[in-house]
Amino acid sequence: MSNQTSTGLREEVRSNYAAAARAVLEPTAGASASCCGTSTDDSCCGAGSAAAEAVGGFSENLYREGETEGLPEEAVLASLGCGNPIAVADLHEGERVLDLGSGGGIDVLLSARRVAPTGFAYGVDMTDEMLTLARANTARAGADNVEFRKGDIENLPLPDASVDVVISNCVINLSTDKPAVLAEMFRVLAPGGRIGITDVVAEDHMSPAQRAAAGSYVGCIAGALSRAEYLDGLAVAGFTDASVTFTNEAAPGMHSAIIQAAKPVTA
Repeated sequence: MSNQTSTGLREEVRSNYAAAARAVLEPTAGASASCCGTSTDDSCCGAGSAAAEAVGGFSENLYREGETEGLPEEAVLASLGCGNPIAVADLHEGERVLDLGSGGGIDVLLSARRVAPTGFAYGVDMTDEMLTLARANTARAGADNVEFRKGDIENLPLPDASVDVVISNCVINLSTDKPAVLAEMFRVLAPGGRIGITDVVAEDHMSPAQRAAAGSYVGCIAGALSRAEYLDGLAVAGFTDASVTFTNEAAPGMHSAIIQAAKPVTA
């Protein structure tokens, strides 16, 4: 991928995230976009939210019954994922959690609940509008073990070995430099740490051209890794015990999936 193409895709993703945040921050403006695109047939976003209602989505009811109870409505309305990383991350009290591409903050706030009172939850996002929304949601929720930082998931604004768990919800497929994302996850994890993420993943027989034909890049389809590519990339980054488990079908040959792996204790 050329630098020009990479920059263009990155700005398109940023623009869609910003529009999704504005749909919640300024509801009278109307929802016209989401983090995953503007077409009704290629979005990975959870259906039913203000930010996603114009685009639909292939994955509904991502969170367990009652799981979002007590969260600010704006956090729930800005939910734009393809799964529930909280359900697979196995969070415990006292752990430090990082959410990549944290958006309106729903997964960060849910994580903060799980690790409270002694744990902490960070969110990293590159979009000012999403950070504004997430910080407002944190204030509404009264959460004091949460911090949102502006940054790129390819160059995380956290020190080495600073978190115990990394989560992410349908974001890594949108990166134009996935090896850098995987390496950064490994870097910020403490030895013995783990990842529990949800993402869109292609079946191994799907070529890049076939993925592009199945859906757009900002629709979370064209940029998705295959299962083998994900596993190979995690291994190159240094992770062990990696697994990629398909859940719901996003498009022919494409699936929302659960990705888990660990950083060795001796790393």
